[in-house]
Amino acid sequence: MEPTVGDPGFFLRTGPHSLAAVVDAAQGEAPPRRLMFRGVAPLAVAGPEDVSFLDNRKYLAALETTGAGAVIVHPDMAGKVPSTAVAILSTEVHAAWARVATLFHPPAPAVPGIHPSAVIGAGARIDPSAEIGPLAVIGDNVAIGRRTRIGPLAAIGAGVEIGADCRIGSHASVSHARLGDRVYIYPGVRIGQEGFGFAITPEGFLSVPQLGLVIIQDDVEVGANSTVDRGAMTDTVIGAGTRIDNLVQIAHGVRIGRCCALAAQVGISGSAVIEDFALLGGQSGMTGHLVLGRGAKVAAQSGVMQDVPAGGEVGGTPAQPLRDVMREIAWLRRTMRAQKRRPAAGKETE
Repeated sequence: MEPTVGDPGFFLRTGPHSLAAVVDAAQGEAPPRRLMFRGVAPLAVAGPEDVSFLDNRKYLAALETTGAGAVIVHPDMAGKVPSTAVAILSTEVHAAWARVATLFHPPAPAVPGIHPSAVIGAGARIDPSAEIGPLAVIGDNVAIGRRTRIGPLAAIGAGVEIGADCRIGSHASVSHARLGDRVYIYPGVRIGQEGFGFAITPEGFLSVPQLGLVIIQDDVEVGANSTVDRGAMTDTVIGAGTRIDNLVQIAHGVRIGRCCALAAQVGISGSAVIEDFALLGGQSGMTGHLVLGRGAKVAAQSGVMQDVPAGGEVGGTPAQPLRDVMREIAWLRRTMRAQKRRPAAGKETE
């Protein structure tokens, strides 16, 4: 039976894999059995050669009727797994699922070589194991590391340094930047362009030279059509392990710490500091020169206009402690309900 997800026309697939290999990938526990699996699938459509998972009690009904051959669950849910499936136990179900899905569908490896249509600048240092796609443009003195993939029509500006095992998507452009290892730049991303910096004079705007770089540390992902401006005098920095969604704007001189997450359409103004493990919901924004403390959380569509302490949770515009926002919303709802029940002015009640 073919897996129900991961169309081989689009996704690299490995396997079949034994139950032991799946359990090892999940870093979980399961009784030893001689079973082979061909893929991964959701509970509702999985077959006996598929691995599935449950990480939300909302889908308990789907678990009870699933046709999956194995299901990754928390130990508390082991008794809910049907007898037709093997329960793979993990205290971190979603992480286990990510590792198992990667076992069956690893990232496509680089195909070493430079496409004949690519343009390679003078002094470029490209590791022989790297892949340079059709019509890519590699500037002078660029350095590209081992097994890195440069997609079709990507443009890498002069002097850029890209580490090992990176992926630069099609139509992306990278200039004035240094990238670490395992950095994934999605299609259409713009990195290293001039920031929004100018002086106001009686005659109009006077552009200020943007003399910094963009430094992207290891294991960072930048989503499709996002933009990261280079710094004006200091570098724009994105810390190791950070994830940036699609359509995000990072202005000049912003410093983002380790393992932060910025959802779609977030906008960060110049010289703002986002400390380690902070989270920003979709369409939220920060004024420049502010500090979002370590582990802070910003709700979707919020406007941050003052510093947020470590561990703080804020929402609304202007952003304030999320608990206060929820109280105000509850008060407003109660007030509106009471107003609807109140008789109109001047009308006699029965």
